[in-house]
Amino acid sequence: MRIECAGISLVGDRDDNQDRVAVIGDDRATLLISIDGMGGHSHGARAAECALEALSRCFAANEAPLFDPLGFLHRSLGAAHADVVALGEILPIEQRPRATCAVCLVQDESAYWAHIGDSRIYHIRDGAVITRTRDHSHVEGLIREGRITPAEAKNHPLRNFVECCLGGAATLTEMTVSRRHALLPGDILLTCTDGIWSHLSDDEIASYWDPALTLEEAVTRLSAVALSLSAPLSDNASATVLRWLG
Repeated sequence: MRIECAGISLVGDRDDNQDRVAVIGDDRATLLISIDGMGGHSHGARAAECALEALSRCFAANEAPLFDPLGFLHRSLGAAHADVVALGEILPIEQRPRATCAVCLVQDESAYWAHIGDSRIYHIRDGAVITRTRDHSHVEGLIREGRITPAEAKNHPLRNFVECCLGGAATLTEMTVSRRHALLPGDILLTCTDGIWSHLSDDEIASYWDPALTLEEAVTRLSAVALSLSAPLSDNASATVLRWLG
């Protein structure tokens, strides 16, 4: 398969970067990963690093292209959850490291993805978001129920409350695993943490992928705008992106 990939992870106005991103694979299968560490200071960074190591290890253990993409996503996120849980076994549950995660597998002219928490995946075509993941968060539930609008969610007092994550309790957390999504030349797949999307609409996020720009140029512009909109209190802002060329 012919693809173009890029990734970025910026510290923003925080003291350290608790996000982790990766693009791994080859022309048979490629995995995009964006992880947002939770738990404050080193705990969040350790959780994100641990989850990234688990996902990378699971991907490397499979021959590409993967025979069972959806099963792989479920198993690998389960392994990442178990590893992050193990990091905090000796800590009180409220202090244990946690992370949100978005993972997208591309192979055989198709994309498959899974997420936990409020890290997101966007599928963009012809300058529009044709689908994106829905956060495991309190405000996303309120939006689905029609109790608040997306605009109201941006200033809701519980806008940062995530209902599912890697780590914490040992019980496997809720995750959302997608069906197969067919790809067309020019399609964009974006995984990102909330530092990217929190102050941008879907239409705004879809507007950055000019074919005349490299993905590195485009994702750099997107992340710079995301940080400027939330300054001087911006979060870490991280993303991976893939353009399907055929």
